[in-house]
Amino acid sequence: MMAVPKKKTSTSRRDKRRAHDALKPINVSFDKNTGEAKLPHHISLKDGMYNGKQILIKREKPTEDSASEAAEA
Repeated sequence: MMAVPKKKTSTSRRDKRRAHDALKPINVSFDKNTGEAKLPHHISLKDGMYNGKQILIKREKPTEDSASEAAEA
């Protein structure tokens, strides 16, 4: 046999148990250079800056000209 509740759980008891299930708002900060919304302690994806330093260096997308030059070589 399995355990079965003897009495119905009241709505207030049920809701007290669920009090911690609510979603918390995300803490968002705005980048000073780009104005982009970002998470705190994360790199800005637009310019690759973090704490005033360049962390990520964006690679340029290969153009059709550079692709044809590589094929010729």
